Amino acid sequence: MIEIFSYQLHWLTLSLLTWLGYEAFCALCAARALNLPARSRWFGLGIVGWLSRRFNQRLIRAQAHNKRLRRLLDSVRTLGRSVPDAMLVLDSDTRIVWHNRNAKTLLGLRQRAPRQQTQLFDWLTDARFRTWLELPDSGALFRMASPVDSNIQLSFRVVNLPQSQRLLMARDVTLLMRLEQVRRDFVANVSHELRTPLTVLHGYLDTLEPDELPEYNAMFDEMRRQNSRMIRLVEDLLVLARLENAEDLAIKPQRTRVAIVPLLAAVLQDAKALSGGKHHITVESTLDMDILGDEKDLRSAFTNLLNNAIRYTPANGEIVVQWIWHSAGGQFVVQDSGIGIPAQHLGRLTERFYRVSSSRSRDSGGTGIGLAIVNHVLSAHQARLEISSEQGVGSCFRCIFPIDALRYRAD
Repeated sequence: MIEIFSYQLHWLTLSLLTWLGYEAFCALCAARALNLPARSRWFGLGIVGWLSRRFNQRLIRAQAHNKRLRRLLDSVRTLGRSVPDAMLVLDSDTRIVWHNRNAKTLLGLRQRAPRQQTQLFDWLTDARFRTWLELPDSGALFRMASPVDSNIQLSFRVVNLPQSQRLLMARDVTLLMRLEQVRRDFVANVSHELRTPLTVLHGYLDTLEPDELPEYNAMFDEMRRQNSRMIRLVEDLLVLARLENAEDLAIKPQRTRVAIVPLLAAVLQDAKALSGGKHHITVESTLDMDILGDEKDLRSAFTNLLNNAIRYTPANGEIVVQWIWHSAGGQFVVQDSGIGIPAQHLGRLTERFYRVSSSRSRDSGGTGIGLAIVNHVLSAHQARLEISSEQGVGSCFRCIFPIDALRYRAD
């Protein structure tokens, strides 16, 4: 019995040593195979061979994935070099993670900036730019001169990326701004030149006595109406040119306390004169606060909104003017029961000369510039315009002012 057990133990030991030797041989083959091309590799059999083959498959897939990533990275680098804009990737602390070559041309960034200069605000020190960049997702553009050349005007845009990163893009808009300035100068100069002949013509029309030429009364009335419309157009163009120039030069409006009660009274008086008693106009003021800003510009904006409501509201329609509280601050509201505006036009109403319908604008006497003036005035006061409308029901225009632009009414 003992001899049989000893014989089996010897065979078991010999088998185990043989298996271990073979596995060691397979491991040596696998180690050598990893240094050979994929097609000529042989890992042997057994557990080591099976594990080596699995490892090799994973390695081949990882290498293929790395090749794809390298090709993608090369494409991104090529794209970064080809795009004419400056592009920067910023982390959550506004440190520069990556930037393309044009960032050096337009912003003066070095290709390999030292560690102490990787902070964006070390390169772009404009306080207005820092305030804009720290704002929550507003989607607004920011314009400023290039730190490399003050004659180059840049337009900045921010896009949010994963992992709290952001993509900052800067585009050279110098030519576009020059063209815009030429257009504004042309409009302003032509408007100034038109003011004198229109005033003279208006004066001569007023000297004509209706009783002297009764058969021409209808013709003279139409001439007076069209002349008045041209004068309003010229005045609106001059106001718009002044606001646009102030915006480009970053000139802030005078921040004085504007008493809201007298301002609403003046706006309401102008509106009633335009309405001629054809509309029911009511004013509600429940917010006991005034506005810090430019009284002349604010009156122009509020008057334009109310005049639009009168022009596009049929006779006996309701118009409500409100100065009430809003979660963001205070809001001036003009709501009417007019003809309404189709939804597809709401996004473009503040563009200069944009008309929902040229025929209805012409019949109402509108100039197509009023809402553009409103938008510029509100932008200069850090306020915003919200528009809602439904055809056949009416429209609602809300001027929302931030809390820091309000002051409690003085007694």
